[in-house]
Amino acid sequence: MYDLLVVGAGPYGLSIASHAAAAGLRVGVFGRPMASWRDHMPRGMFLKSEPWASHLSDPERRRRLDVYCAEQGLAVRHGEPIPVEVFAGYGLWFARTAVPEVDERTVTRVVRCAGGFEAVTDDGEVVAARTVALAVGVMPFVEIPASLTGLDASLVTHSSHHSDLGRFRGRDVTVVGGGQAALETAALLAEQGTRVRVLARAGELRWNDVPPPWERPWWRSARSPLSGLGCGWRNWFYAERPGLFRSLPEPTRARVAATALGPAGAWWVRDRFEPAVEVRLGHEVAAARAVPGGLRLDLTDGTGSSHTLETEHVIAATGFKATTDRLTLLPADLRTALATAADGSPEVTRDFESPSHPGLFLAGLTTASAFGPAMRFVYGATYTAAALVRGVRRRLRTGPPRIPAPGRRGAPATARR
Repeated sequence: MYDLLVVGAGPYGLSIASHAAAAGLRVGVFGRPMASWRDHMPRGMFLKSEPWASHLSDPERRRRLDVYCAEQGLAVRHGEPIPVEVFAGYGLWFARTAVPEVDERTVTRVVRCAGGFEAVTDDGEVVAARTVALAVGVMPFVEIPASLTGLDASLVTHSSHHSDLGRFRGRDVTVVGGGQAALETAALLAEQGTRVRVLARAGELRWNDVPPPWERPWWRSARSPLSGLGCGWRNWFYAERPGLFRSLPEPTRARVAATALGPAGAWWVRDRFEPAVEVRLGHEVAAARAVPGGLRLDLTDGTGSSHTLETEHVIAATGFKATTDRLTLLPADLRTALATAADGSPEVTRDFESPSHPGLFLAGLTTASAFGPAMRFVYGATYTAAALVRGVRRRLRTGPPRIPAPGRRGAPATARR
């Protein structure tokens, strides 16, 4: 039986596993390493985060992105974005050197059992663990607007569904969204000869500023410190103090998690995007239906006027929504009994443990409303790994969680916090 079973082998899962192994825990890691980065992002994309803010976390900080790049003979500089394929290669190197062997099978179900949990793999094996950490990334939480759901995948896809945009060469594509995924996807499409336009609800597109120099006068740093989430004291707080963020009132945390660091394009995409991509601002898709050769979109604008647009394919670059009901690898009874915040995300303690299911830990996007916007980025993995593994060790010392009596929902009173 594992002390800790980590479900997911992306930046958060691998970082948690590294810290757990260093703490002497018997840890199992399941999932295809860096799957989202390898399978769900087209070649030619870059990390939006700075290289120094994109490290996975090992306790001794010996397996940083810059160390990997130095071994590969690659330059890493502040203000120069890193290609996604380089970052994916870094994650694979981290998996080989910083964690126990990763089992690339997919965990399809996690259930409670005497003494902890059982995980079922895609080939039917049952694996037991005293505690479980769900580091499932973003793919279970794909968000497509209701007006675009129900249409065939030949007509509508999410931006995360593509590792190769070549199928759209020479075709007409409409990208819905105004954030980095939408703008960079549109730029890549235009550069390969696709007729592409962007539809955005906002009245204008936002672009991030060029980052300031790494070395600058102390008074400039004091006025606007540089952090893993950008410049300014507010971003510094989100990046460097997730534990304090959790002490804020829940309505404040939910509002910040939903609005902070909102849709914006990286500064290095702008010159590629603006000359090449048509933009329709202040537009939403009210309805969509299949027509010969593609689909017809019914659009509304900020004035209430209606328009129609025909296109061959729509890519919804509309983000992810991490709600409890989408954690479908948990059975319905376990999922519905999870303590849930007002925004639909699972509640977690200061150790990233579910208060309703002792021994069940969560990481990554699912914890953004508890610990802040850093949990939407690789940068949040460092804080998460250290705090979560402390929580696992604390839980192991208290003994295995009790299973509630049949028919009773929720956690035993001794487990509530």
